[in-house]
Amino acid sequence: MILFPGGRRKVRAVAGKARGAAERGTGALDGRLPVSEGGRLLRKAFPDHWSFYLGELALYSLVVLLVTGVYLTLFFKPSMAEVVYDGSYVPLRGVRMSEAFASTVDISFDVRGGLLIRQIHHWAALVFVAAIGAHLLRIFFTGAFRKPREVNWIIGVTLFTLALAEGFAGYSLPDDLLSGTGLRIAQGIMLSIPVVGTYVQMFAFGGEFPGDDIISRLYSLHILLLPGLIVALVVVHLILVFYLKHTQWAAPGRTNRNAVGKPMFPQFMTTSTGLMFMVSGVLAFLGAVAQINPVWAYGPYRPDLVSTGSQPDWYVGFLEGSLRLIPRWETEVAGHTVMWNVFLPAVALPAALFAVLYAYPFLEAWATGDRREHHLCDRPRDRPVRTGFGVAGTAFYGVLLLAGGNDIISHVFEISLNLLTWIFRISALVVPVAAFMVTKRVCLALQEAEYERMEEGEETGDVRQSVEGGYVESHRPLEAAERHTVLRGSLAVSAPATDGRGGRLARLRGALGTWVTGPSRPRQAPPGEVTSEDASEVTAGEPAQRGSSADDSPGA
Repeated sequence: MILFPGGRRKVRAVAGKARGAAERGTGALDGRLPVSEGGRLLRKAFPDHWSFYLGELALYSLVVLLVTGVYLTLFFKPSMAEVVYDGSYVPLRGVRMSEAFASTVDISFDVRGGLLIRQIHHWAALVFVAAIGAHLLRIFFTGAFRKPREVNWIIGVTLFTLALAEGFAGYSLPDDLLSGTGLRIAQGIMLSIPVVGTYVQMFAFGGEFPGDDIISRLYSLHILLLPGLIVALVVVHLILVFYLKHTQWAAPGRTNRNAVGKPMFPQFMTTSTGLMFMVSGVLAFLGAVAQINPVWAYGPYRPDLVSTGSQPDWYVGFLEGSLRLIPRWETEVAGHTVMWNVFLPAVALPAALFAVLYAYPFLEAWATGDRREHHLCDRPRDRPVRTGFGVAGTAFYGVLLLAGGNDIISHVFEISLNLLTWIFRISALVVPVAAFMVTKRVCLALQEAEYERMEEGEETGDVRQSVEGGYVESHRPLEAAERHTVLRGSLAVSAPATDGRGGRLARLRGALGTWVTGPSRPRQAPPGEVTSEDASEVTAGEPAQRGSSADDSPGA
């Protein structure tokens, strides 16, 4: 487009007026809000690696959950009052059911877009819990839970716990036969708690099972208390991420003192926004083409019926599996029956697992005596014992999850259910130990292979004949970036020094520290690069502009 001189002057005048208006608006806001201080925040560095987006995957799944959940609350009726269904789903007409189930069927067949929103909501819930779990695994395997991020680890584990409770509450709201079976199991778990079990059950259900209050109480938890806690903890979690700065993988120019990556605005925000649209699109696609939780096929809940092949959502499947594996074990104490076969797998086991998750950062720091701040991610192979623990725990969870579907597996593969149950019982004890040992050996073997490549060089594929008549393959030195990753992939950790004269606790700590840290090779930093000892002391420094953006402030 060609502009005449008069047109150019008009364009410049309009641009000048717009710039002046923007400056006046910014000045007005800056007098009331910390706008000018936000400039540094907008340039904050975010390391760019796919594993760091698992947390954002959980965040955007939560956004979809909140948006679709608000829509569903407009039509759902959280009542156990009995009604006769007369909606558009013909097979259920004339059937007595609760208002909760009837409103769920109405949402699915009579509310415009209701079934799509229901299914998007359910898929988003599954992705939300899975993303939090994967995010926690990434943090565990890379050691991102260490000082100064212990509080954020506790918040993450708490968010995972709340997500499980939120998912179970939402799963139970339709009052269909499948979710009612799950509530029946939950009632049995409550009754297994010694002394106070009956009181807990009466409080939850408002009387004898199924009572009249459980749906309304779960509804209040599902739409008010639990989402409020989750959103509040997410906000605190993000504030701590900004304050403590993001962890990063070791590479040339990346040390324990800085954070190198994309600036928050506009590069990171653009990438993150694109991920948000991708997550929303995938969930919408799944909601449109992949049927999930067809409550009309199960029918309304009746206490005298149980759905054949009942399977809970995957995130509570491990509890189902643990219940199926424990043999019958009851004890009579002062005229009261203690159901160990329910209490141990459904109450004691989850409590122990989450207690270990909460305590692990402090247990590892105590065993190793490592009180330094860590802003570099560990490579899992450099921490064989920790990686072995993580894989063993994941394997244990997988065995319990498979055991939760032992009846389905038995039917599909025509295997004796009793035989399969014993296989899973033995596997629950053997598989985690084997997984730990194999993982540790694999990590050590990977380290040895890397150091061998460091010493001998990388194979080029070129073969030449020596003067003696033999054939030798030539090697070339590894690139500087790869050498840096091998030598500085993780900060060296030494076991706490003990003179052997301390008490039992001191000797135990020394033995644990030696075992956890494992055998370590002496590492030498490439010339001109920061050593691990220098990087371990985190102090404030001048920003080092490397890559797209960098942040050296320890509290940024």
